[in-house]
Amino acid sequence: MSGATKASRPQLWLESLGDWAWPGQAAAAEVVLGPPSWVAAFPPRAQPAGVSAGHTGATRSRGRPTPRAVLLVVLLGALAAVSAALALRGSLTLGARAGTPLANRAAVQPLRAGVGTPRFPALVPVSHDSAGSAIDRVSFHSSALGERGSFLLYLPPGYTRADRYPVIYLLHGQAGHATAFLEVGVQQALDRLIGRGAIPPMLAVMIQDRNTLENWQWHSASYVFEVQELVDRMLPTRATRGARAIAGNSKGGFGAMHIALANPYRFAVVESWLGYFNHLGAELERDRPVLSRLGLHAFIYGASGDQAADPAEDPAFAAELREAGAQAESTIYPGNHSLMTVSEHLEESLLYAGQALRAEQARGSVNSWSPRATSLFSR
Repeated sequence: MSGATKASRPQLWLESLGDWAWPGQAAAAEVVLGPPSWVAAFPPRAQPAGVSAGHTGATRSRGRPTPRAVLLVVLLGALAAVSAALALRGSLTLGARAGTPLANRAAVQPLRAGVGTPRFPALVPVSHDSAGSAIDRVSFHSSALGERGSFLLYLPPGYTRADRYPVIYLLHGQAGHATAFLEVGVQQALDRLIGRGAIPPMLAVMIQDRNTLENWQWHSASYVFEVQELVDRMLPTRATRGARAIAGNSKGGFGAMHIALANPYRFAVVESWLGYFNHLGAELERDRPVLSRLGLHAFIYGASGDQAADPAEDPAFAAELREAGAQAESTIYPGNHSLMTVSEHLEESLLYAGQALRAEQARGSVNSWSPRATSLFSR
């Protein structure tokens, strides 16, 4: 889509998210085969549905088909049957020669480009700005939610598939929406920080949870992991722990901290904006051996007038993080529990995350895995 077209429709991000579905379900967007799972592939833009075939003249516009049309259908059917029989015979013969059951052949034969490879949801353009960054949206069937999941995606100025990018995952507040991050200016703040070289070019994934009071609770870890793994397969990311940050505001701040501590092998940076830390002490205690070895960058802030999340918890929890081996900073800003407070301190928060990711990249941090990496999927 051209820049002029995208610029003329900036309001699209307020609409409901897209209609893509995994294979086997109804889908409006074009589905295109991708590369092997270990190669990142930028999925195609959604394409219009195909145009139906025009009138061929083989049948009359009204009434019964002509004898000529019937004969043509019979001949084509016979030809298709013969072709299918030959193809089946050839496949069975090949399987027998290889000594491999036909059903398992795809698993043992090398994949060719575009054959037997995974399908990805389309990236639907939403808007772009004068700095050259873009916002896209992605919708998919989520196994963790048991319904459609979705996220908004920030692509930085100069984005190219030839590079590999770190990613920050953003979790909205209670009963909120991912578009709140666009409202507070995430796109413009990242543009400014990247433009002046304060942080490396990076992707931002604004995940949409269920719009209820229960968002970012029992299903949160498995859903975020589902999105993270999808993003790593779809896009040119640096698919390592040291290139991933997670942050959120209000209940999303709790969700970000819970997810980072519940699985410290996935994220090297975590931030909580106006969040809280109920019942996270046990998770932090279990993480001590991991954090002492891998470290964790954490930034926590509250607001002095916050009536929803006690700001006194922020420096106390930061101290617990440091005692466990993390590099944690905290502060209390003036203001209250509102998106206005988040907007006023957004650039500082993103600066911390971007510089922490740069530091991790400089020290060559690599992904570390353990059985705990997937334990939350079964909860």
